[in-house]
Amino acid sequence: MISSVVILGPAHPYRGGGITTFNERLATEFQQQGYEVTIYNFSLQYPSFFFPGKSQYSTEPAPAHLHILRKVNSINPFNWLKVGNELKELKPDLIVVRYWLPLMGPALGTILRRVKKNGHTKVIAITDNVVPHEKRPGDKPFTHYFLQPCDAFITMSGKVMNDLRSMEPNKPAIQVAHPLYDNFGAAISKETARAQLKINSEELVILFFGFIRRYKGLDILLDAMSLLKIQNLKFKMPKLLVAGEFYEDENTYQQQIDALGIRDMLLLRTGFIGNDDVKNYFCAADVVIQPYRNATQSGVTPLAYHFEKPMIVTNTGALPDYVPHKKAGLVAEPNAAALADAIAAYFVLGEAYFLPQLREEKKKYSWMILTDEIIRLAENVKI
Repeated sequence: MISSVVILGPAHPYRGGGITTFNERLATEFQQQGYEVTIYNFSLQYPSFFFPGKSQYSTEPAPAHLHILRKVNSINPFNWLKVGNELKELKPDLIVVRYWLPLMGPALGTILRRVKKNGHTKVIAITDNVVPHEKRPGDKPFTHYFLQPCDAFITMSGKVMNDLRSMEPNKPAIQVAHPLYDNFGAAISKETARAQLKINSEELVILFFGFIRRYKGLDILLDAMSLLKIQNLKFKMPKLLVAGEFYEDENTYQQQIDALGIRDMLLLRTGFIGNDDVKNYFCAADVVIQPYRNATQSGVTPLAYHFEKPMIVTNTGALPDYVPHKKAGLVAEPNAAALADAIAAYFVLGEAYFLPQLREEKKKYSWMILTDEIIRLAENVKI
């Protein structure tokens, strides 16, 4: 019988990117179902030289209803032993551990090895990535080291399940849909959101949202916008709203924008977007676009579903699984010409065409489904 749950992974005060937000929302759901929940957070997540953004830390208040302990130092082996021994003695019934980057493999793998010595605690890993988007030396051995002490796995895409099975073919694993991010407030009107962001209410707006990294394909999208500029469109030229912090060299993108001559087509809000502003960006948009080169699943998709915004996604990873073509949005190949054609097709069809089917798809993405599957998986694990 499982009554106590520890979530091992990032939470406040680390910025509310996908994993922090996910962990806090998952903890909330477990609490609402009557479980005793503690988040074992990082005291140091990334060394400053490794972190690609401007700051790792949020200035927003901590969620008062959650028990968050800052314990794990990702680069200190003595800390890993200390935290592992502490959790071993605490004997939670279940640890739900997040794995998204091989850099975390040594720390998390060592902690879990210590915990498993108590002969009681079950470990379920939610594997956001098994094979990382950007490869580095040590990826495979670090990941193998992490996987070994885990009892079972949750993935949120078929690609990650296939990657997992290539490295861990035997342990129990199930695929569950990424739930909606419903903790950013209710949707507001497009007019109100645009007034907040000082965007003209008459514009057609395409939203690219999230940290800017090469695999997310913003450069491909910029090329697509330049192709739209030379087409004889049957609608007003849309604006691309880029909302998110650069996690790589910004100058490359700025030079591309100038070379293409599309600066007048862009609304650049390229700083960190706080939790309170998320709804403004999604509600201001006519469509959300994910032009990724490669993907597992994306935290942008459940945000778009929550705010009921149709999507244009590329045919890579799990994106088409979450965004059925001509239902919740459109699927295009990951090249500029295909994206330009999809954008044009979207505005010909119009937002209203997609909303009934998007709302039907939205019903699939429940936090209760995820927690129920985690508990069912854990209860079937033999230790």
